[in-house]
Formats: sequence, C-alpha cells, structure tokens
Amino acid sequence: MRAVLLIAGLLAGLSAAAADYAPLPAAVFNSVLPADGKSAPARMAPFAMRVEPVTNDEYLAFVQTHPAWRKGNVPAALADAGYLSHWNSASVLGSHALPEQPVTRVSWFAAQAFCESEQARLPTWYEWEYAAAADSTRTDARADAQWRERVLDWYGRPSSTTLADIGGDANVYGVRDLNGLVWEWVDDFNALLVSADSRDQNGADTTKFCGAGAATLQQKENYATLMRVAMLSALKASDTTRALGFRCVRTL
Repeated sequence: MRAVLLIAGLLAGLSAAAADYAPLPAAVFNSVLPADGKSAPARMAPFAMRVEPVTNDEYLAFVQTHPAWRKGNVPAALADAGYLSHWNSASVLGSHALPEQPVTRVSWFAAQAFCESEQARLPTWYEWEYAAAADSTRTDARADAQWRERVLDWYGRPSSTTLADIGGDANVYGVRDLNGLVWEWVDDFNALLVSADSRDQNGADTTKFCGAGAATLQQKENYATLMRVAMLSALKASDTTRALGFRCVRTL
C-alpha cells in the first residue's frame, strides 16, 4: 500500500511538471489600475504562464492525490457550498463537467493549492492583464476597437451558455483562452480597488478606498477589463461561481 501511494505521488509530480507554461518577458505595462493610484505603469519581472486554464480532468487528478480538496471534504471557510457542485461526485465528473472544459466552481484557496502542487502560484492582476492584452500578432492590442469589441462580446452571452473546451487561438506569447472562456482568479483579487495611497491606513472606511480606486481607473474605453476588475473585487476567497476558473504562473 505504501509503495502504491509513493508511485501515485511520483506520477502526480510528473503530471504537474508536464503542464505547458509559456514564458513572458519583463515589461513596463500601462494597466487599467495605475501602480501608484494615479498614472504610473506597472513593472513586471519575467514569468511563465500556464498556456491554458486548468481543466476538470486536471483538477480531478489533483483532488485524487490531495483528498483534503475533494468535494465534501473542504471546510466552509475555504470554499462555499457551490464548490465543484456540478461534478457528479468527489471522483466522477459527469455530463456537466467535461474533461477538457476549464474547471470552475473553485475558490481562491483551492486554486492557490492547485498551483502550489505545480510549484507555481496564481498570477497577480498585472501579470494576468498584461498577458490578456495580447492578440495573435501584437503584445498589446487594446487600442484596437475591434479587438475590444470581440472581448466585450463574451460578456453579453447568457450565463447559462455551456462552457466550451479549452484550446482557443494562441496569442503572441502562446497563451490561450484568456478572453472569452471563463473569469479567472488572480492572487491579489481583493486589493484591486484599494487605492495605493490608502493601503497603509488601518481602520479607515473600505468603501472610501474602493471609490478612490475606481476614480483612478485608466483606459475607460477598455470596458471589458474594467468589468473584470469589478467582478473580482466583489468576491471573497471562499466564493465559487459557474464561470470562474484559474490558471497558474511561475516566476522566472
């Protein structure tokens, strides 16, 4: 029995190592959220990003080797009642969670635990926004009105629409499905609308901070990205939703 568990752990490690990550270079990037709360660009070190969102099949392999994260085992403080609720059981996906669909209904805590199992982490907002700004030929397509319209079109689709499988067109970095498939967790989701000037003020009014952060949002024509900021900012780390998935990154 001990040998079987050891082999299973080794296979899980090989599976994690086999996940495809694409390198992204260091950058100075004009985010919709200025780094200083006013107008300063974000500065990022090089990192590698998972080419595609984590799938149901990959997450199933994770919970099989990390039973604390199986459906029914996770404390309410770490995931709400919707956690993996579309799976047939703790070990069976079923017709509502196909293997190549992105895994959804996972909390921030669960997503972070998965990434740690791949010796990775969740991306910061700046890393995610930087990667998602690219199209197939340009590192930054945000000034293109047609590109913005295509991205925004996804937000107008009914929430009941069945999720597509992963595998959309790759952007210039080789990363897929950043726009138009699911929302994605980021590591600092709960700090996005807190202004830089107010983060060190203890006990002050959070609503005021959110207002200050919203007032400094840049690129207001990039409405789809601003919607994503608003949605992520409204979440708690234990929340799960039917259209919220994740991918991981590694620092280079």
